Amino acid sequence: MQVWPGQAYPLGATYDGAGTNFAVYSEAARRIELCLLYDDGSETAVELRETDAFVRHAYLPGVMPGQRYGFRVHGPYAPERGQRCNSAKLLLDPYARAICGSVDWNESVYGYHFGRPDSRNDLDSAPHTMTSVVVNPYFDWGDDRPPRTDYHRTVIYEAHVKGLTMLHPELPKELRGTYAGLAHPAVISHLTELGVTTLELMPVHQFVHDNRLADMGLSNYWGYNTIGFFAPHNAYASWGDRGEQVLEFKQAVKALHQAGIEVILDVVYNHTAEGNHLGPTLSFRGLDNASYYRLAADRRYYTDTTGTGNSLLMRSPHVLQLIMDSLRYWVTEMHVDGFRFDLAATLARQFHEVDRLSSFFDLVQQDPVVSQVKLIAEPWDVGEGGYQVGNFPPLWTEWNGKYRDTVRDLWRGEPRTLAEFASRLTGSSDLYQDDGRRPLASINFTTCHDGFTLHDLVSYNEKHNEANGEGNRDGESHNRSWNCGAEGETEDSMVLALRERQMRNFIATLMLSQGVPMLSHGDEFARTQRGNNNAYCQDNELSWVHWPKAGSREEGSLLAFTQQMVWLRRDHPVFRRRRFFHGRPVEGTHDELSDIAWFTPKGEEMTQRDWQAAHARALTVFLNGHAISEPGPRGERISDDSFLLMFNASAQDLDFTVPVNHGRQWEVVVDTGQPEGVPPGQGPKVAAGERVRLAGRSLAVLRRPA
Repeated sequence: MQVWPGQAYPLGATYDGAGTNFAVYSEAARRIELCLLYDDGSETAVELRETDAFVRHAYLPGVMPGQRYGFRVHGPYAPERGQRCNSAKLLLDPYARAICGSVDWNESVYGYHFGRPDSRNDLDSAPHTMTSVVVNPYFDWGDDRPPRTDYHRTVIYEAHVKGLTMLHPELPKELRGTYAGLAHPAVISHLTELGVTTLELMPVHQFVHDNRLADMGLSNYWGYNTIGFFAPHNAYASWGDRGEQVLEFKQAVKALHQAGIEVILDVVYNHTAEGNHLGPTLSFRGLDNASYYRLAADRRYYTDTTGTGNSLLMRSPHVLQLIMDSLRYWVTEMHVDGFRFDLAATLARQFHEVDRLSSFFDLVQQDPVVSQVKLIAEPWDVGEGGYQVGNFPPLWTEWNGKYRDTVRDLWRGEPRTLAEFASRLTGSSDLYQDDGRRPLASINFTTCHDGFTLHDLVSYNEKHNEANGEGNRDGESHNRSWNCGAEGETEDSMVLALRERQMRNFIATLMLSQGVPMLSHGDEFARTQRGNNNAYCQDNELSWVHWPKAGSREEGSLLAFTQQMVWLRRDHPVFRRRRFFHGRPVEGTHDELSDIAWFTPKGEEMTQRDWQAAHARALTVFLNGHAISEPGPRGERISDDSFLLMFNASAQDLDFTVPVNHGRQWEVVVDTGQPEGVPPGQGPKVAAGERVRLAGRSLAVLRRPA
């Protein structure tokens, strides 16, 4: 076999049409072998002799796409000094574009013998672990262009590749649970009819199913256990795992783009699947443990701000390079449109505290590729000081956990909620205005993958996670949920009617709020997980979306209402403003009315006492469509219909008086108290000073034409 010197960059395996260049970083290694693996179990070892800045490299003519490979690192094994090199362990390439196979959790994949954590294990892990794959980078993207949907027009739909597609009746069985399933016309048409602009996929980076879960007959369904930051997860490919997963993912992105739908990835750059000091040796640990991970004062152990056993070392230039190279790769080569960063506060930890201006955020800010896509932070981790909602840099948007909590509290009837609800409804200026951000920095949600589904939020007071095998100790215990009078499944018609009304309330509130709305997959069908609020290990029908039969009541009611609310938002810019409300008339709009006003149910302007009253659970909001301060794309003035939003979060029916001096004639366009909905153009007409009766725990939207 010919071995040429090759190049130190790009890292990973790079096929050029005639052969493949291999490059891998390790400061700890004394020697690194590239192992080419074959289906008969044999391997050919090639020493990487060339070294530039701790990157070892070689070019092998004739090595083609589909070739499996791994690395063996010869170097110090001294856990007390943070060194864990062991040439008996076949290691994944951190830059592998595709990964083949899975880990079977044989003792050989660990650096120690079971029951003896201080021992050294020299068993060969190659037959029992995953392998890297050389891929063909060439793909016909045709005229693919990123949709580049502005944030103020964005409606996000969070989904799981397998969960969304596994039970879809119109998908061929071989496409269910795959990237190709996402690209199927039946799935895409559902998203477009719903009004979704952006599909946010739960982790699709190659991940590992934990040994503990495998022993329990469960799996890491959610996928927040990454081992390959460049490789699409191979189990979601319908064709194969020798590079086919890369092509299938690209084809899915291309099909979604053709429908005008963006693709955002939920990414996990805060830790890896190698776990704590008792975890397996799969890649980073064996390559250069101390360069990749945050080690504790006793360097046998790891600093863990993620709850998973380890945290990546964010002050290491090689870790930062890995993350930035990965982000750029997914944008430039895989054509994704943005990222949601899991436990993003960990990315800001250079030493101990959360640093808003850490190196990672500086790199993102100046990167000409990554800075131009959607960047969404989950602004917390499990470490001290890790709750950082509102504290990310101006380029970023954030999952607004305070929005979720406040809206849940309002609709379950918590006292003294109105003032904070007003802030969340109008874009959370208390969180984002001081640092120059706008309402669109707030990603609003009431449910997501983590926690109760929408159906379960109104059906359970307590979590029911017994199926997870942890004695119901896992998952959040304080969910701000309310079961509407019965725990779980019931045949009580009054309870069921209230639950349906509450689900409509949550959907409507989300779509009427300033900021960027995010729906969780299946909530439009009232998907249930039977009270499990931590279904991370449930890769089965408990967590998969059950698609209702066409024409059924289940499909028609909540789905139709959700579609109505999404399109109401998309059609009216007053619900998706790009600037915060002023609370006064807007100059240059020739309208004497304030851009927003707040009223009691009696139609009187809210006073400080009204805001602070413990019993107050109802209010009216006036949104002035003639007082939108931001201009259109060509500098033109934006004008819209005006709206009254009437919220009745109390248990009693209430009469709401339409405020005088804010419009003579109004039409009811939404009433969550009406199960059949309000037919377009057929809502009741109401004049100023007249009353509108709202059922207990319901809301109404009244429109005044421009």
